[in-house]
Amino acid sequence: MDDSTSFSVDTVLAPVDGSAESVTAVEYAVAVADRYDASVHALFVLGHGVVRGMDAGTVEEAAVAEDTQGFLEDVARVAEDADVSLSTSVDDGFSKTRKTLHPGNVVLDTADDIDADFIVLPREPVTDAASAEVLEKAAEYVLSYASQPVLSV
Repeated sequence: MDDSTSFSVDTVLAPVDGSAESVTAVEYAVAVADRYDASVHALFVLGHGVVRGMDAGTVEEAAVAEDTQGFLEDVARVAEDADVSLSTSVDDGFSKTRKTLHPGNVVLDTADDIDADFIVLPREPVTDAASAEVLEKAAEYVLSYASQPVLSV
């Protein structure tokens, strides 16, 4: 096979939400990155309830930040164990002022922003309804509209 038709990956995007299913997606993303000598970008997508709670003042932003940071530190250990470079970001998956903002858009916009070559995201149903909302909406949309190859785990 000549180089013009070979498959290469420089950046793998792994959308996460703090669930066990998203940890599995990160493990797969790290494995893909390791195989192609690529880096991983973990995007933590905040769910509807969290965003609405922060907007209403019923959920403390500091607590959300602490939980998110703790999860991303766990993700960093997975990448570090495989000697894979990791970057992270956090974004709202929903907005009460922008009806077009939803988890799938956030994932695809981030994929474009970081020039991702590959996306790995959780798809399996989850037991936590709040997490399921974020993961299922992102997965359906990303699988339908991504221009990058997508692995749904």
